[in-house]
Amino acid sequence: MPRSHIERHRMERIGWLRAAVLGANDGIVSTASLVVGVAAAHATGSEVLVAGIAGLVAGAMSMAAGEYVSVSSQADTENADLARERQELKDNIKNEQEELAGIYMARGLDAALAKQVALQLMEHDALGAHARDELGISAEMTARPVQAAFASAGTFAVGAAMPLLTVMVVPESLLIPAVVGVSLVFLAGLGALSANAGGAPMVKAAGRVTFWGALAMGITAGVGALFGTVV
Repeated sequence: MPRSHIERHRMERIGWLRAAVLGANDGIVSTASLVVGVAAAHATGSEVLVAGIAGLVAGAMSMAAGEYVSVSSQADTENADLARERQELKDNIKNEQEELAGIYMARGLDAALAKQVALQLMEHDALGAHARDELGISAEMTARPVQAAFASAGTFAVGAAMPLLTVMVVPESLLIPAVVGVSLVFLAGLGALSANAGGAPMVKAAGRVTFWGALAMGITAGVGALFGTVV
């Protein structure tokens, strides 16, 4: 008897991967930029640390709330589409069979085979077949608001901790270059790691996140230095 073979595809990771990468990237960039900006305004080391901790807490809560609301909206849309499809299956299942067969014909099956496939799949799980092939909703890709919120908040906090730990261990005279350097290294590593998990080119991804992180920190440092000079 042949052994069953189940392939694992990277698309199955896209939901949690997107939220995790977004959270960690924002944690590093926003907190490092905040720390560098405050330090450039001639604040003391303790003031920089307090500002960074406040940024970590506020940012993590903001990421969790924003991700939850966003993904909840997606989940609401999916549920509304499934409810409508469920009602259509109840009202006119023959028309739904023809609709599903038409989808398979558009993908290359001949009419007879498309109707046979549609009939057998609907006998097995009519709503599941329409959700997957008509609406594009599957168990792997379905919206999970709570999972996305925790992933974003947790990874934001982890990312934000990197520049804060740097503030705690380096002298004030080296604070800005140390935070910038450490943050860029971690951003490059995060970009490469996420690209590897998603099967994308690592160098390109690392360079992209490093560039935008450096730009954000540079602009914030300039604003902080200008503010500190004026005030």
